Amino acid sequence: MSTSTTHTDSLVELAARKELPLHQFTDTATVEWIKANRPDFPPAWPPPLRSSTKALVEQAAIPTRWFAEPQLTDSIHGYRHGLRTAVLAALLADWHGLNETDTAATVIAAAVHDCQRQHDKDDQDHGSRAAVWLAANAELAWSHFRRTPSPSEIIRAATAVRLHEVPYEAFTADDRADYSRAERICDLVKVADALDRYRLPKRSWWPNSRYVREPAFDQLLPLAFDLVVVSEEAFLAGASGVAAVRYAVAEKGLV
Repeated sequence: MSTSTTHTDSLVELAARKELPLHQFTDTATVEWIKANRPDFPPAWPPPLRSSTKALVEQAAIPTRWFAEPQLTDSIHGYRHGLRTAVLAALLADWHGLNETDTAATVIAAAVHDCQRQHDKDDQDHGSRAAVWLAANAELAWSHFRRTPSPSEIIRAATAVRLHEVPYEAFTADDRADYSRAERICDLVKVADALDRYRLPKRSWWPNSRYVREPAFDQLLPLAFDLVVVSEEAFLAGASGVAAVRYAVAEKGLV
């Protein structure tokens, strides 16, 4: 009897069999599984955005050429994940009252945090590669968001990108020193990335407050879930990755 993967295998089925491929793409069965497993969420707080932050969100879809692996642009770590993470980071930045400069650094770091991934599995050091890319291409990145960076802004954003994949408990002495200089931005990028985990095909991989440092984490869960479901359904219905997330963001009244 053949055990080869067929085109009907969903990400949920593949995850259950521990057979997820290097490049993973959302499918209808997986989205239906996500919807069927909607958690019982606590009450949510309203997510207003400042006008300057809305402008950042509107620019948060990064160009295809920024991705190290073109196959990942539409995968589970591609456009849709990056854009949703940037939106969630923007909400958190406004909720914490970050100034415009730190808000921009947070949104930019969130938008590019996975851009240097080689595949969708456990691609170790992808955060470090993305941090190097961001530091080397800072003028390009900030100009895309219609801003001009300062050296300290670049360092804080790149630090957040590098540390987003490193658990707090695994920080080295150097990590802790870097973190101390960009603590708030690092925390918010980690939180935003974690909130978008509802796209993953295994419930044990979904958002968990134990791994982040954010008192508002639970209150953002229902919005994070809805952004995944609405944008993934729109994408499967034929919208581009960017258009799908923009539709979800507008549908939730964020812009």
